[in-house]
Amino acid sequence: MFASVAKDYRNQCGLDLCLSDCEGRIALPATTSPVENLPAMCHLRWHNLNEAVRWGEPHVFFVAPGIMSWIVPLVEGTDLRGGLCGGCILLEDDPQSINTSVNYFVGEGARRNDALAFVQGLEVFDQARVREVVDNLYASFYQYSGWNPLALKRNRDQMLQQRQIAEEIHQRKVEQNRAYPYDDERILLSLIRVGDRAGARKMFNKMLAAMFLYSPKPVVVRARAIEMMGYLVRTAVEDSPLAEPLLERHMTWIEQIVETQDFDDLCNVLSDALDDFMNSIFLQGVNPVSPAVGKALDYIAANYTEPISLEAIAEAAGLSTFRIAHLLKEATGKTALQNVHYLRIQEARRLLEKSDMSCTDIAYETGFGDQSYFIKQFRKWMGITPAKYRKSARG
Repeated sequence: MFASVAKDYRNQCGLDLCLSDCEGRIALPATTSPVENLPAMCHLRWHNLNEAVRWGEPHVFFVAPGIMSWIVPLVEGTDLRGGLCGGCILLEDDPQSINTSVNYFVGEGARRNDALAFVQGLEVFDQARVREVVDNLYASFYQYSGWNPLALKRNRDQMLQQRQIAEEIHQRKVEQNRAYPYDDERILLSLIRVGDRAGARKMFNKMLAAMFLYSPKPVVVRARAIEMMGYLVRTAVEDSPLAEPLLERHMTWIEQIVETQDFDDLCNVLSDALDDFMNSIFLQGVNPVSPAVGKALDYIAANYTEPISLEAIAEAAGLSTFRIAHLLKEATGKTALQNVHYLRIQEARRLLEKSDMSCTDIAYETGFGDQSYFIKQFRKWMGITPAKYRKSARG
């Protein structure tokens, strides 16, 4: 697998790829420049590999004055297996001289001739080219490997949440507004009902910031969080008796909220609870009249990222394929497949807005499996390509 990724990488950008272990030591290829194996370089790779995991994405860093490198964390599930080091380049328009870079490596223990040969052999990239190469390397590895980097996705979501909360806290301090926004609870529920995941998360983070400013005491923040989730669940059940299973999950959420140790921990628990709540409400919000329809929609909500068949949906509902297909169409106005695609598209929107994943990765992550099919369905549902949607969503 490494050989295939390295070959594609070299064809794309002309650089040689290195495989690093979790300590920053080069494992492949066996022969590299002596400069690459300096203790300082190993430490840099180790440090920036851990930074990449913390941020949930590839990390770009300076290895010496004017010289840049990057590393892609290799994560399978929640296990870190190492990193892909993309090589080193001279940054275009950087004022640092070659002598400055050479002297830096000599100071770290390299022989001057080795340092000079290393620096003189580097390609020159601008920052836009660096970003393009990094993104393509990340996409290429995970496409070849088929790995699902759950830890990276989780960390990336947490970092985005923390940034949104910090921005809201700063804005409220500037405005000297510490009141709890009760009206925002209704807005949050409305965003969830219409399927606006990104809008719902942004509003949710705004409310978390307000909770913290209203009273930073952990016990008060936890009480506010329980109150907010209670409002969402109570209103959902009042709207549709078929949402009653949310009551049981609500008890689990309360237990998890009570056990949180700090604000960051609370934010993570509430984020998971919101995702669980939204997956139920997106489909149950149609107020289906048949319990069998509710079971079918619950099954779809739990399995939409996997290959899913009408037969499996029918089995979950306890009906024939013909009968459940008819009831789903009658209750939701969509076919079984359209209900599956609806959730896949919502998740794709979230990934386009919050991550740097490629369309190929998103296609596999959301259950479409094929990039061309994903793009076709996304355009059909949203009236725009995924790439244009991402550009628009990010302003």
